[in-house]
Amino acid sequence: MADLKSTFLKVYSVLKDELLQDPAFEFTDASRQWIERMLDYNVPGGKLNRGLSVIDSYKLLKEGKELTEDEIFLASVLGWCIEWLQAYFLVLDDIMDNSVTRRGQPCWFRVPKVGMIAVNDGVLLRNHIPRMLKKHFKGKPYYVDLLDLFNEVEFQTASGQMIDLITTIDGEKDLSKYALSLHRRIVQYKTAYYSFYLPVACALVMSGEDLEKHTVVKDILVQMGVYFQVQDDYLDCFGDPETIGKVGTDIEDFKCSWLVVKALELCNEDQKKLLHEAYGKPDPENVAKVKAIYKDLDLQGVFAEYESQSYAKLNASIEAHPNKSIQAVLKSFLGKIYKRQK
Repeated sequence: MADLKSTFLKVYSVLKDELLQDPAFEFTDASRQWIERMLDYNVPGGKLNRGLSVIDSYKLLKEGKELTEDEIFLASVLGWCIEWLQAYFLVLDDIMDNSVTRRGQPCWFRVPKVGMIAVNDGVLLRNHIPRMLKKHFKGKPYYVDLLDLFNEVEFQTASGQMIDLITTIDGEKDLSKYALSLHRRIVQYKTAYYSFYLPVACALVMSGEDLEKHTVVKDILVQMGVYFQVQDDYLDCFGDPETIGKVGTDIEDFKCSWLVVKALELCNEDQKKLLHEAYGKPDPENVAKVKAIYKDLDLQGVFAEYESQSYAKLNASIEAHPNKSIQAVLKSFLGKIYKRQK
């Protein structure tokens, strides 16, 4: 795995160099340095799970056949396109949420002299993706399918982000509209498509598969994405900030988190009244009140039960898939996220 990661990081350097020499723009020294610093700060710093999953998935679809250097390189390029997409979303998301840290360092827009230039950096990150696809896949029979896939998933993610943002508008804080159905819709569009479906879809397209014939795979991966986000919501409140690399702010931000939706389902009238009063207030006292209700309702136990049920259900869906190599891809994904701590 470490070996695969170092190969993957070498491809990042190749792609970065290509983008810094892009003939469509006349770079100055200052602009080239800016882009390089911006890329290094925002693109390769995460866990790289989404990107590496493209290579893993492609390998499993090839049923253990040794991949050529060219195949590994191309799968890596697609993996980096997803990491670029992730960086673009995060740079803009942090501005929208007014976040403080990301991956254990200040959010890009909070770096001295960056500020709102970060908005344009987000736009550039987005525009790098078709540049990379054009350079490395233009001659492939599935080139248009890749462009279409990235456009589709970006649209779904931005739409999910919109639902998330309009449910948390300041001055219109109304907990009564929060329900599991809303939580699921936000998660499905905002997270599941680009984090779970996209890496596997890239590997399937590269293998010459028609995505229209793999709706079951898409459904299973979306379910997995929902489970992953519920874990995320749980860790935002109960995880260790040192381990997860950020301080959770879902309570302060009035997020439609799985925890608050569950709390509203389980609480008595007094607790409900307190939740309505305290949720979404930025001061530590109100945050502590919300966390106390979560503890009283044993949401840690409720989550543990949810986790084991989701795992069993996902496993059953995967086992039912007729294609063994696709089963292997889905099992590998599930194995990576089950009982994660960060």
